[in-house]
Amino acid sequence: MRSATAGEFIIAKLERDLPAYFCYHNDMHTRDVHAAALRLAEGESISPQQTDLLLAAAWYHDSGFLITNEGHEEQSCKLAIEHLPAAGYNAEEIETICHIIHATRLPQSPQDNLGEIIADADLDYLGRDDFFTISDKLYNELLLTAKVKTREEWDRMQIDFMRQHQYFTKTAINTRQAQKELNLAAIKARLHTT
Repeated sequence: MRSATAGEFIIAKLERDLPAYFCYHNDMHTRDVHAAALRLAEGESISPQQTDLLLAAAWYHDSGFLITNEGHEEQSCKLAIEHLPAAGYNAEEIETICHIIHATRLPQSPQDNLGEIIADADLDYLGRDDFFTISDKLYNELLLTAKVKTREEWDRMQIDFMRQHQYFTKTAINTRQAQKELNLAAIKARLHTT
């Protein structure tokens, strides 16, 4: 798939150029979203051609953090427009890839099945056993960028976010929703015991 070539390029760029304070929005998160997108695409029976576009979007979805913290999705699309032709994508395909990338903007409101898949892949960790490990990386990133000050503030933010969050695909609902509810309950319990 062409997306493998696209992934090699952007992962190398993230590893080389992303500031160290991105403990969450980094190459590891990008790899994680790519793996989740592939799993969800298989679960949702997406065609190989559509999966290739989806996976290219997964590789590039947070690449805009190389340029800015705010509105990074637009910058991710600019990087995709600049670099994806070298991986063999045409203008129409890149437009679709950018449309998919925009589905990760918070609050999420995907417009189609590929958007639903990337949205679910981006927040896949909310419903996994490694939630707290990954969540701590995001907490540390937000501390370092002065977007959160205390663990209690972070826990309250997570509770609000997880209450409003929904998975869109049947695959994510069936495989992640129950654990997400357990993770939410654990945060609530932690908040009330401190």
